[in-house]
Amino acid sequence: MRLLLFDIDGTLLISRGAGRRAVKLALEQIYGTVGAIDHYDLGGKTDQRIVFDVLEAAGFARERVKERLDDFFETYARGLVDEIGDGQNVVTLPGVAALVQRLGETSDVLLGLLTGNIEEGARIKLGPTGLWPSFSVGAFGSDDVDRRRLPSLAARRAHAVAGYPFRPDEVVVIGDTPLDIDCARAFGAVAVAVATGNHTRTQLLEHEPDLLFDDFSDVDRVAAALVSARHARPGA
Repeated sequence: MRLLLFDIDGTLLISRGAGRRAVKLALEQIYGTVGAIDHYDLGGKTDQRIVFDVLEAAGFARERVKERLDDFFETYARGLVDEIGDGQNVVTLPGVAALVQRLGETSDVLLGLLTGNIEEGARIKLGPTGLWPSFSVGAFGSDDVDRRRLPSLAARRAHAVAGYPFRPDEVVVIGDTPLDIDCARAFGAVAVAVATGNHTRTQLLEHEPDLLFDDFSDVDRVAAALVSARHARPGA
C-alpha cells in the first residue's frame, strides 16, 4: 500500500493571505503584539512554530506564549472563517481536484494530509474546495511544533484506519517547500516537491526531492508517478 500525504498551502491551494491576516489579528488580540509577522516566512512552518518564533523574537518567554496558545488558536480559527468567507479567495491549484479524485479511486492508496496548519485551520481552508472528505487521515500543526515529527504520527494514524503498518518507504510526503522535503527525509519517506508555492523549481532542486513537478496539471502522469514513487537518491 501507499500513504500519500499532501501539504495544503501552496500545494493543494492558495488562500491569498487569509492565514497570515488571521494570525496577525489573533496575535494582536491575545498577546497585544504582532511582532514581525509581516516579514516572517510562513512556508512549511507549523502554526505553533510560527507563534513561538514571532513572539520569542519580540521578547516573550516560551512559557508565557504557551499559557495563551489555546486562546490564540480559537481566535485564529474564528478569524480564518471570516477571512475565507464565501471561499472566493481560495484557489485550488492546477490539476489538484482531478488528481485527488483519481488517487482516491486508486486501489492500495490511502490519502492523507501533512500540514503545518492546525486541524481546524486545515478544515476551514479546504472547506470551499470540497476536498476535505477526500483525506482519511492527517497530521497537523496542532499535533506538534516540529514538522519533522508529523510523518511518523500520520503513519501511525493511517495504520489505525487501514489496518496496515506503513513502512517509511511506503509513505510519500508531497509539498511545496524545502521543509516538506526535510520532514520526509527525517522519517525516511519519499519526498515529492511541487513548484506551485513560493519556491522555484531551481530552489527545490537544491534540496534533492525524489520527485519534482512544476504543477499537477498532467493528472495521468502525476498520479502514476506518485503511486510508484521511490527514493531517487543513492543509498536512500
